[in-house]
Amino acid sequence: MTATADPEAAANELMPLATYLGSVLRRLVALPPLDLDLTQAYGNVLAGDVTVPHPVPAFDQAAIDGYAARWEDIAAAGRAGSHPSFGSFEGGPRPVRLNVVGDLGAASWRPVRLTPGACFSVAAGAPLPLGADVVVPVHWTDQGMANVEVYHAPKRGQGLRRAGELLAVGQVIAHRGAYVTPAMVAAIASAGIGHVVVRPSPRVVIVATGDELVDVGRPSQPGQIVDANSHALTAASVEAGALAYRIGICDDDPEGLRGLLEDQTLRADLIITTGGTGTGPGDMVRRILSRQGAVEFTDVALYPGAALGFGTVGAEEVPVVCLPGDPGAALIGFEVLVRPVIQLLAGAEPVFRPSVRAHLLETISSPGGLREFRPAHVAERRGGGYTVQPLAGGPYTLSGLAEANGLLVLGERVTHAAAGSTVDVLLLDRRR
Repeated sequence: MTATADPEAAANELMPLATYLGSVLRRLVALPPLDLDLTQAYGNVLAGDVTVPHPVPAFDQAAIDGYAARWEDIAAAGRAGSHPSFGSFEGGPRPVRLNVVGDLGAASWRPVRLTPGACFSVAAGAPLPLGADVVVPVHWTDQGMANVEVYHAPKRGQGLRRAGELLAVGQVIAHRGAYVTPAMVAAIASAGIGHVVVRPSPRVVIVATGDELVDVGRPSQPGQIVDANSHALTAASVEAGALAYRIGICDDDPEGLRGLLEDQTLRADLIITTGGTGTGPGDMVRRILSRQGAVEFTDVALYPGAALGFGTVGAEEVPVVCLPGDPGAALIGFEVLVRPVIQLLAGAEPVFRPSVRAHLLETISSPGGLREFRPAHVAERRGGGYTVQPLAGGPYTLSGLAEANGLLVLGERVTHAAAGSTVDVLLLDRRR
């Protein structure tokens, strides 16, 4: 990347984003774990590794429908003779014939043993007879009932699963810090585990502040702004794995705001406010919460949206994050600050989105002294690697985010990035 230092950056008193993030995240701990029924655990984060207490499968079993046999009894099958599936052969031995001495289904439980020249008809999942070391697929035979002709011999060991082949005792099948997925539920249930210890999904309350705000459903008039933030941040919180509650709009009334936040501490693990974080005459959130001493507002070297607040409210000391009122800046603030906070409270590892290095397709400029997060479209290149196309940023970040699947990151000392240079891109994993 071509980078030039902004001469004003040295005099910039803004706190570096990495420093600010570290100071916030160090003050938080994951929510206390709880024991959940496996059917309720989906979407939660595991509080500890899950290990296999019993082998899976618990016994040698047929993996397919067919005939369980001894391989030495069928080894000569298919070397000569004829069958429509395998072509014609001249001379030599004919297909192997075995006696079918019984049928075994998945619910069979009595142990049985094979004798030379015999086989069992088996269903997938059935216990394997003692002495059997191969299961012949049905379509490789004449599908006989009392006797069966085997036209082709599988390799020894095919068509069956040995005890513990899928999951061995003591094997870690799910790691601490991972979100419980449907496939993980299946693996845990297969191991006979009915409960897991997880971190609860954080309960997040979202409040938009400002006398100028009106709810969606009507166009704004002079002196009015439609509240997009509380809706967007609620959706973003759900996407991050939280249980999100949109409170809506709170006017710039000091007592009303204090009372609202106090009430929400009873049901929240995290409160997000949006609007009022600046130093203007109408920025009531900063004025009110900073007076109480438990919320500190910081001007961070972040573009867009430099003013962020973090602290606690109420006797329960519930964490609160205060984001700017501009919708684009609020969503960027959510990505770089609130989302990691939610992940930390949930016990997820890692807390940050994955990132890649990508080939920049278009020359762009960036404000010096600020770490810019610009909406972008990232794509995999044929043959490996990634390309990234910048989208609308700055005051138009919101429109860019609506199309983005990544966030292009430009450091504080970068004022110019040329097409063809390599840049960092955070991958947004929202499903489309």
